[in-house]
Amino acid sequence: MVRVLATGVFDLLHTGHLHFFSEARKLGDELYVIVATDKRVRELKHEPVTPQEMRLELVGALRPVTRAVLGREGDIFEIVEELRPDVIALGYDQDHDEEAIKMKLKERGLDVRVERLPKLDQDLDGTRKIIRKIIDVYNFQKKMEVLESAPAEPRGEKDDGEI
Repeated sequence: MVRVLATGVFDLLHTGHLHFFSEARKLGDELYVIVATDKRVRELKHEPVTPQEMRLELVGALRPVTRAVLGREGDIFEIVEELRPDVIALGYDQDHDEEAIKMKLKERGLDVRVERLPKLDQDLDGTRKIIRKIIDVYNFQKKMEVLESAPAEPRGEKDDGEI
């Protein structure tokens, strides 16, 4: 059995995540996913929208995922030592230095292949894109409410020289 390991935040699940899990699963027989803790998300990215327990449950329920586990604080390689993957799958947009990861794995006596997965080019394939889209739609709706609530000018009473 070839065990693949993937990691991430997975704050707002979207097609990019599904693509990532599907592609990672193709690299082996089992896919274990480490879901970042809320504390880690705050340190590295932003305030999480979805709490870690909910993200863990959602990721674990997805078809390509064999098992989802919550990440740990401190030494990120301890959980890798525990799970003993054959392959670590990195997302195209994950900010990881593949060579540094390989070196750390080797130092710990772990023979693990590291694979960078391809990008999925879709409209809403990123959490930040989804949040931006929600904000844009919200702002547009607010502008429309203001326009629609403004009193209409009576017809024929405009004095701007137009007919």
